[in-house]
Amino acid sequence: MENKNLKFKTTLNCGGCVSKVQADLDTAQGIAEWHVDIDNADKILTVKSEGITEQQVIDIIEKKGFTAESIS
Repeated sequence: MENKNLKFKTTLNCGGCVSKVQADLDTAQGIAEWHVDIDNADKILTVKSEGITEQQVIDIIEKKGFTAESIS
């Protein structure tokens, strides 16, 4: 599977929100690195994929009570 950057519009509004998903994103298979731009109005989550799918990332975020919509 090809490695690429995935981008998502999220409801991760602050550092506290990001910390709630951090452990799951840090340990997810197929993620090389990730970052949330909480200063952006759309709270953009960027994931450097090493095999993880957009849907798998969305599932991780939604499992923690937030929403994520692919904008890739």
